[in-house]
Amino acid sequence: MGAYVLRRLLALIPTLLIASVIVFGVVRLVPGDVLDLMLSENAYSSNAPDDRAQLEKALGMDKPLYMQYLSWAGNALRGDLGESLWRNTPVTEEIGARLGVTLELGILALLIALIIALPVGIFSAIRQETLADNVGRSFSILALAIPNFWLGTLVVILPALWWGWSPPTEMTPFFEDPIENLKTFLVPSLILGTSLSAVIMRMTRTMMLEVLRQDYIRTAWAKGLRERSVVLVHAVKNAMIPVITLVGILVPILFGGTVIIEQIFRLPGLGQLLLEAVSTRDYPIITGVFLVTGVVVMLVNLIVDLCYGYLDPKVRFDR
Repeated sequence: MGAYVLRRLLALIPTLLIASVIVFGVVRLVPGDVLDLMLSENAYSSNAPDDRAQLEKALGMDKPLYMQYLSWAGNALRGDLGESLWRNTPVTEEIGARLGVTLELGILALLIALIIALPVGIFSAIRQETLADNVGRSFSILALAIPNFWLGTLVVILPALWWGWSPPTEMTPFFEDPIENLKTFLVPSLILGTSLSAVIMRMTRTMMLEVLRQDYIRTAWAKGLRERSVVLVHAVKNAMIPVITLVGILVPILFGGTVIIEQIFRLPGLGQLLLEAVSTRDYPIITGVFLVTGVVVMLVNLIVDLCYGYLDPKVRFDR
């Protein structure tokens, strides 16, 4: 397995290289120029050509785009993602200060999604076409139909109007006060996790129905095994492989959801940092956030692939 993990980690390098080239170029194609924004904010005395050229040189944007990329990539290999164009602080510090918030929100949302989806999906499959199955399927359709950003906005606005209550927005570090920290993350992670649970729930139900129709399951029933043993020991493990695959696919969607949820609930995570950077055309931060997000997503997919070996003994990593 060690050799397989090493090969997968080495395969991340060309993937990240291609992704960085795309992101580095695309963010500079967004309408609006950071030089114009800085000049309009009176960063320089006027919009004279000399001022623009001086600012362009100061930011290192007077060189061709490919030279800018090569310079950035060389520094990135040493762990230096550059400096923010507006804050004049290292991008690694900005991302490091906010990465924990996004990871905590994402992990809690994923845990909530699995806690909701797996039991409901399994129970709906073993009680097919009953009232419980219909309720579970209706819930999943409802969760799919309601956008999480719309629900999050309602949760912030309506309780404040009706009862004078709103979700806590002050960020408390986890190690300072775990309870207050979880109070801050509970509502946004519940909204994000409920939205994700709908897709996982439907996949779980579908795969459980398929597995329960297999011959070895009928054999287990014929041996007189209890329902709990048949479902949990023989069926669930085999049904989980596509579900785990789906979880890996949903991770990028989860990160996309945190961008909006963090903005709604004022969580100082990567999502809020990215939105601020996009609005101000802070290219180093945009590129750095996408790069770090890409690394996290690819590592999660590696973990998902390693889970196959546990769920299916026929899977081997020695080739």
